[in-house]
Amino acid sequence: MGSVQDKVVVITGAGRGIGAEVARRLHNKGAKLVLTDLGEAELTSISAELGGDGRVLTTVADVRDLSAMQGVAAQAVEKFGGIDVVVANAGIASYGSVLNIDPEAFKRVVDVNLLGVFYTVRAALPAIIDRRGYVLVVSSLAAFAAAPGMAPYDMSKAGNEHLANALRLEVAQHGVGVGSAHMSWIDTALVRDTKGDLPAFGELLARLPWPLSKTTSVNKCADAFVRGIEGRKSHVYCPQWVAAFRWLKPVLSTRLGELSVGRTAAEVMPKMDAQIAALGRFTSAYTQGLEPPPTS
Repeated sequence: MGSVQDKVVVITGAGRGIGAEVARRLHNKGAKLVLTDLGEAELTSISAELGGDGRVLTTVADVRDLSAMQGVAAQAVEKFGGIDVVVANAGIASYGSVLNIDPEAFKRVVDVNLLGVFYTVRAALPAIIDRRGYVLVVSSLAAFAAAPGMAPYDMSKAGNEHLANALRLEVAQHGVGVGSAHMSWIDTALVRDTKGDLPAFGELLARLPWPLSKTTSVNKCADAFVRGIEGRKSHVYCPQWVAAFRWLKPVLSTRLGELSVGRTAAEVMPKMDAQIAALGRFTSAYTQGLEPPPTS
């Protein structure tokens, strides 16, 4: 792809964090942006920051709603004439072990992180094919190495990796590129909120073997994403050492590979589940606030 000048890029989860940082960089490089999120205030803020210069369209949409995502794609085509890139970035995490997490919280993570990515890609794909464009599916290091207390996140990110792998084979004949992004701990609100809510999570993170205990800045992650988009890369890693875990994956699920983290989990997970019970919720306050109340 090279230059993103005048390319139309759809980004989900664009209100803050990685999505917002990628939007800033692409806008500075001349891209036309379609930014979507559930956080209306955050979208308003990023739109105002980018200047309202006719190259930014924002729309509140739930990635769990296929018709809503089809509407986002239709708006992109109507305003800008097509779609060159889609970044399926929206994602959330939950708190708690498999035994103790609220099943509805578990389901919500899978719905947002996995089905939401599928719906995003499915909605944008016809327009992407028309322009021989590029799809970036945001997975994680969690696709290669599971973390205790994060089973639905681990599941969804592993599923995202395989979605990208399958899609790459399906659309190569159309000249479409497909990449999957794999990051370790990034200094986003997701990580900060979890540390703030659950001291045991911070303890778990600190006790992971190096380099798994390290956190990387959002700026470095956004830079890696932009390079991946410009290069139509099949894999994007941040930090770069995450690439090694792709090849170590078969070893990490062996008894030897699980030994160190398993010992830490045995000590930390009971504390974490107790803290979650005292907290009274299974996700961050921000993420919980984005969920509409159930209708009677």
